[in-house]
Amino acid sequence: MRPQTDTRARIQEIALRLFTEQGYEATSLREIAEALGVTKAALYYHFKTKEDIVASLAEDRHAAVERLIEWAKGEPRAIETRREFVRRYADEVYSGRHYAFMRFMERNQTALRGHPKFDRMRNLMASLGDVLWEEDATTAQRLRTSVAIFTLHASWFVLKDEKISDDERKAEALDLALELLESAR
Repeated sequence: MRPQTDTRARIQEIALRLFTEQGYEATSLREIAEALGVTKAALYYHFKTKEDIVASLAEDRHAAVERLIEWAKGEPRAIETRREFVRRYADEVYSGRHYAFMRFMERNQTALRGHPKFDRMRNLMASLGDVLWEEDATTAQRLRTSVAIFTLHASWFVLKDEKISDDERKAEALDLALELLESAR
């Protein structure tokens, strides 16, 4: 099973790069297969359509966020849990293909508009409030907490020209996110 998983991951990686560089609509399965050095038939074994590839990428993101939400739901509704949630979310945002996936989504907004997988992601992100703030939280507390999460994403785009490592970018974003979280108390 391992080679199939590695091949699936390679397909996702190459497709994500091509979709971002050339655009989702302008990239064909043939180009993805050529970039991988495989036949279209070999690609079809894993994914029948470009839509299937995009759906798999979105599902991977959904699963990661859902795991984190489930963890938080099992913890006490306390500031320590919210801090740990933000730390774990930062780890997720700064691992794997998250940044590449965000760039893909940003550059292909028109092609992805109304896509059910991305509507589901927006709904999932909106549900983060269920674990990040108390039911009686003020509007300002809700906004500060939401901006704390957004800060982790925005650091990739706002600091893109900074001459800093990803670890430094993450540390700066996490510090600010935690500061915002504290100000929401």
